[in-house]
Amino acid sequence: MYVLGLDVGSASSKVVILDEDKNIVSSSVVQVGTGSSGPTRALDEALGKINLTLDDMDKIVATGYGRYAFERADKQISEISCHAKGIFHLIPTARTIIDIGGQDAKAIRLDSRGTVSQFFMNDKCAAGTGRFLEVMARVLEIKLEELADYDSRATEVVNVSSTCTVFAESEVISHLSNNIPKENIIAGIHASVASKACGLAYRTGLEDDIVMGGGVAQNAGVVRAISRELRRPVIVAPNPQITGALGAALFAYDEAKKH
Repeated sequence: MYVLGLDVGSASSKVVILDEDKNIVSSSVVQVGTGSSGPTRALDEALGKINLTLDDMDKIVATGYGRYAFERADKQISEISCHAKGIFHLIPTARTIIDIGGQDAKAIRLDSRGTVSQFFMNDKCAAGTGRFLEVMARVLEIKLEELADYDSRATEVVNVSSTCTVFAESEVISHLSNNIPKENIIAGIHASVASKACGLAYRTGLEDDIVMGGGVAQNAGVVRAISRELRRPVIVAPNPQITGALGAALFAYDEAKKH
């Protein structure tokens, strides 16, 4: 038996394929999302690794912004439910999830059974998301994956607006013109992202363990900033970018077992 979860986000497409023992037998991440070739490329890549086709899948569940655009899915399930299911499967002690994606940020509260009891989402503004970090990296003329390394060398945290990407961009340009080190500016950028995410998390009623998922969880600088803001440790989920696709695949597994 094979089941497939597809997470079509705003900025990337992710696929996870599970076998009958819930083992991940294949996965893929393509850094373009809904409305692009990303979902097809992610599917082709994941299926190609194990020489299977969509017809070999017993059940398929799609999640994410672009979930309704994928017509081969047996079911579409919200990303809140899928991220919760994926992370709880990996870390059953998770009670608060902070998930920062390409164009949104989510905080999810789980009960002891892994059921979503509360959640809040910011999807109206790029501030505090992966897109915000991309814009800042471009202004600073460094690679996105270098942000965490710069952050680790910061000697102070420079204030950067957490309310608006456009304002923050202007602030960063101003800081650069005043010869403030990039390391300190990046620490401020990460603190800005953390402030947004933690605001959502506090509203859910914060409870340990706190687990981060989503692509931004791969940035150790943001993880450190969130841990500082919350004054408690934050666990990063294994392969944080695919937790939504994993949750979708687990829902597909449950569907397959019904029949």
